[in-house]
Amino acid sequence: MTTVAPEKVSVLVRRPGPEELHPVRTHRRRRALELTLATAVPLLLVLLWQLAATQAWLDDRIYPAPSTILADGWDRAAAGELWPDVWATTKRVLAGYAIGTATGYALGLVMGSLSLVRAALEPLLDALYVVPKLALLPVFLNMFGLGEGPQIALVAATVFFFVWIQTMSAVIAIPSGHRDAGQVFGASPWQMFRHVLLPASLPSVLVGARIAAGVAVLVIVASEQIAATNGLGHLIFDSRALFQNDVMFVGIVCVAALGVLFSELVRIVGRLLTPWAPRDRGRGQS
Repeated sequence: MTTVAPEKVSVLVRRPGPEELHPVRTHRRRRALELTLATAVPLLLVLLWQLAATQAWLDDRIYPAPSTILADGWDRAAAGELWPDVWATTKRVLAGYAIGTATGYALGLVMGSLSLVRAALEPLLDALYVVPKLALLPVFLNMFGLGEGPQIALVAATVFFFVWIQTMSAVIAIPSGHRDAGQVFGASPWQMFRHVLLPASLPSVLVGARIAAGVAVLVIVASEQIAATNGLGHLIFDSRALFQNDVMFVGIVCVAALGVLFSELVRIVGRLLTPWAPRDRGRGQS
């Protein structure tokens, strides 16, 4: 009689890691590390720039030291010379962003829901989308003349395409089962929008809105350098022409701060409007 030896069974034991044993403590440590890195890297670059300027590795007439830029910006802000340009740029961005977001979302919703409307308008809008938006500035100048109109229209046109594309794609991507469920329960068009289309598409729409927020600042600064008598773009261009490079960098820093604040504001509003959506990667959950 032959005896068969029993097969050896391997048992894999997995021990819980720190994230499972102490999730809150691990999250706080990771969040602290992320904040440290986010602060330390820009600060290190600024310190290197300051060192290079003070050691004459850079020509401080062209690249002023950060301390010089900060002092000049403080003086201009205290004297009230900086705020009019900041406000001029801010109000143009806000007005154009509001118009572009509203029209882009409305049309994206319609085109995403109605295939015939999408077939009629999508080729035309695709052709207009690839046109550089600054190339439309002369058209807007002819339409609205000098003043705020061309600046606001340019921002609105830029934001419109980002929001329109993201909204239409988000509505098209909604599973047909969601719409079928709404129809089975006899949902009216408003109820279908309120309880199906809006919550299913809004997270993706807000991604496009956040991208558009940063692009809106870029476009308005470029536009102000061409066809404006005030604003941060005009300040940067005019100070460069007058060889006031410290003032030029003050304007650049203000533009960067405005872009970050505006984009962050859109992100915060998006999180409040869509508490069910996944959080941004790289950001801890509270």
